[in-house]
Amino acid sequence: MAEVRRLFRRPGAVLALAVVLGAGLTLLAAFRLMGSDRPPAINGLLLYQSLLPRAAVAIAAGASLALSGALFQRVLRNPIAEPSTLGIASGVQLALGLATVYAPALMATSREWVGLGGGFGAFLLVLALTSRGGFNPVSVVLSGMLVSLTAGALGAALILANGDYMMSLFIWGGGSLIQDSWAPTLTILARLGIAGVASALLLRPLAILALDESSARSLGVGVAAMRFLVLVVAVWLAVGVSVEVGLIGFVGLAAPALARALGARSQKAVLLTSPVLGGLILWVTDGLVQASGSDVPTGAVTALLGGPLLLWLLPRLTRPRPLEPEAPVAAPRMRPGKAALIVGAALVLAAALGLLLGKGPDGWSLALGSHLAEFAAWRLPRIVIAATSGAMLAAAGVLLQRITANPLASPEVLGIATGSGLGLAAVLLTVTAPSRELQLLGAVVGAGVTLLAILAIAVRGHYGPERLLLGGIAVSSLGGSVITVLIATGKPEAFQLLGWFSGSTNAVLPRDAVISAVAACLLLPPLFVFGRWLSILPLGPATGSALGLNAGRASLWLVLFAALLTGAAAVFVGPLSFVGLMAPHLARHAGFRRPREQLAGAVLIGATLLVIADWLARMLTFPYQLPLGLFASLIGGPYLVWLLRRGVGRN
Repeated sequence: MAEVRRLFRRPGAVLALAVVLGAGLTLLAAFRLMGSDRPPAINGLLLYQSLLPRAAVAIAAGASLALSGALFQRVLRNPIAEPSTLGIASGVQLALGLATVYAPALMATSREWVGLGGGFGAFLLVLALTSRGGFNPVSVVLSGMLVSLTAGALGAALILANGDYMMSLFIWGGGSLIQDSWAPTLTILARLGIAGVASALLLRPLAILALDESSARSLGVGVAAMRFLVLVVAVWLAVGVSVEVGLIGFVGLAAPALARALGARSQKAVLLTSPVLGGLILWVTDGLVQASGSDVPTGAVTALLGGPLLLWLLPRLTRPRPLEPEAPVAAPRMRPGKAALIVGAALVLAAALGLLLGKGPDGWSLALGSHLAEFAAWRLPRIVIAATSGAMLAAAGVLLQRITANPLASPEVLGIATGSGLGLAAVLLTVTAPSRELQLLGAVVGAGVTLLAILAIAVRGHYGPERLLLGGIAVSSLGGSVITVLIATGKPEAFQLLGWFSGSTNAVLPRDAVISAVAACLLLPPLFVFGRWLSILPLGPATGSALGLNAGRASLWLVLFAALLTGAAAVFVGPLSFVGLMAPHLARHAGFRRPREQLAGAVLIGATLLVIADWLARMLTFPYQLPLGLFASLIGGPYLVWLLRRGVGRN
């Protein structure tokens, strides 16, 4: 270990080692290519038009992303800002996907402008969400996660709607560096050269931007204009790479962090060293992918760096402050019992609407008599799954917000639903034709392991609620990257995972509805026994101990139930409904204040939300059906936007 530490104190040795490793892997690929049975002329063509351009584009793309990440981190004063965490890459992919389906002519003539519009649109949305909080790290990453998740879900829905034709776009979006010419390399290098010159000219303003705004203005720097100019350069660089080679995740996070770890302290040193390190990181990573013989896109592999890097950078966030509590809720105008009757009636009405009212070739119609039996066979299972899944996610959200004393905690935001996807993926890849019960077990185990990992990180690092959120995002990033790698393999299970990711319930069976209902009936009633725990835990472990509560044991039990509830729901509706975030807040605003009251109100509201979302998902785009999880996330996403704009969760 001592020798390793000494090595990392010598940046030249590290760079030389990376260069040797990258060159060696490229030579290995070249030897394998030239030793094939193909004619020498074909091998030579592949060497000069595919293999060498691939190495060159890896270096150019990695350098561009690293410089982009360094600029983002400097301007936003956020060590975890980069194109992936800011939602830019997902915005590019969604824009290109929409253009491919609805305006294919644009892809032939204006692909770069389409990607630029998507990337800038996503980034401006993140800036709009976080401007009131001064672009603080927690809000920026939460907003970037929101944009990325929503854009990813929309992209998954596009792929499901267009089959194998769009599956190739998903694989490209994973960041495939396979080349057939030198054109992408030259294009990226041209952008990098222009951005490098611009960065050199902006060195002094960048140094001044590190000061507070009043000091920067006193030195004659127009803070807003200069910040926007640098951000434009950074976004332009990142979008250019995404348009040419797809989404390459977290190189822009890794390279500046590694530069600082190797001793780069001044802004000039970071801006000079980061592109070199970024190019080497992507070159070596792509070489390892080629050496393994895998067809997995290189960008999907680099994304695996994201989770561990975010976890490593959490303690390095400057001046952490505790989350602000949620704004007090005005006194309710009705008693909880009356509110429960109203919400319960809304749930019954929504279920009746979903069962009876529908749209057909001849317009709207009511399913009555013999028609009711025909439609109920496929409508009723969806309604049952929507109601029970919504109830379980809402209950899990109440538990998590009470355990963590964090108004933004939920299965979706903390990545627990993504963990359930990992468990589901493990079952699909290891078992031939697994039963729904086995898939459910895998999802529950995945959710439980993920939640325990997040809480263990929080306890070990003595993090406050804001660090717990970032830890959840880090684990979610890692899990999402693994799922992306699995989907990009193109195996038959990949399409199942893609359907799960978007929350598609089009193929649910009556047996699935029975399983979901049984899970809800087994898991929800015991929660009301924990009312005292839910009252005391938000007060902190010291208060809990004084009141005779073993906070660790109580939290462990509640964590177990939260994992069970999340896994049981996510296996049917996917990871992106946001019901676990919305329902507890709406319950409090409706007058359900005490823990048991909030739990009951959230269960009813969560069930109602997903039943209504299921009906709208079937009706709005008839004869096509939107995935339930995706449609619910399009409702929940704006709600999280509203919470962020109000300052909930702002540090």
